[in-house]
Amino acid sequence: MRERLSVAIVARDAAEQIEACLASVAWADEIVVSDSGSRDGTPAICRAYGARVFLDDWLGYGAQKNRCVERVAGPWVLSLDSDERVTPELRVEIEKVLADGTDQDAFAVPRRNYFLGRWVRHGGWSPDYCPRLFRKGRARFSERLVHEALEVPSGRVRRLQGALEHFTYASISDYLERMDRYAALGAAQLQAEGRRARVADLLVRPPLTFLRMLILRQGWRDGMLGVVLAGLYGCATLVKYARLWELGREEG
Repeated sequence: MRERLSVAIVARDAAEQIEACLASVAWADEIVVSDSGSRDGTPAICRAYGARVFLDDWLGYGAQKNRCVERVAGPWVLSLDSDERVTPELRVEIEKVLADGTDQDAFAVPRRNYFLGRWVRHGGWSPDYCPRLFRKGRARFSERLVHEALEVPSGRVRRLQGALEHFTYASISDYLERMDRYAALGAAQLQAEGRRARVADLLVRPPLTFLRMLILRQGWRDGMLGVVLAGLYGCATLVKYARLWELGREEG
């Protein structure tokens, strides 16, 4: 008999994607969702899949995920975003780990990231190993405003082979709409760390981001999609540091 598995999901206005996410983990023993103000029926969709849904104020990505994890019954947790899906291969692998037993505290899974509906194989997007399966109480998300990461103090982390599918941006408009929000959060995080925007940040970092993704990480191998993605990331870098400069001006 395998150990129990709880799935923890943080969501907001995710009605278009979360049903596929929930369906991919319907085999789990428990699903817990932290919803932060959805207006598109996301909570109702989650409840239809038997999830326990909590309506929460927004604390920031890391803190929100930690709050959700604290509510699960455990002892094992699989943390997912609403735009991710567990593949059948990953399900089999997870169930085997929980049935056989392990001394590991966490497992990293490779994400198969999609942009505009296409799997991005280069540019630093693949392979994208993320620790997501872990023992409750043995790992915790860093409480950053954005780009949070699961921290495992013991360091006992092993890689799984089954993929987690991640459907990021459905369109360029979708990317641009979220880019400003993430840039604002990124700038606020940098400011909280005592950083200030310099001229070099605005002049050098954006083209370096573009070239690193396109050339060093071989984004060109994805064709025009790779070029567009590298360009968008360069723009996002510019906006983040412009936002940081703006915050510095407001401080005087």
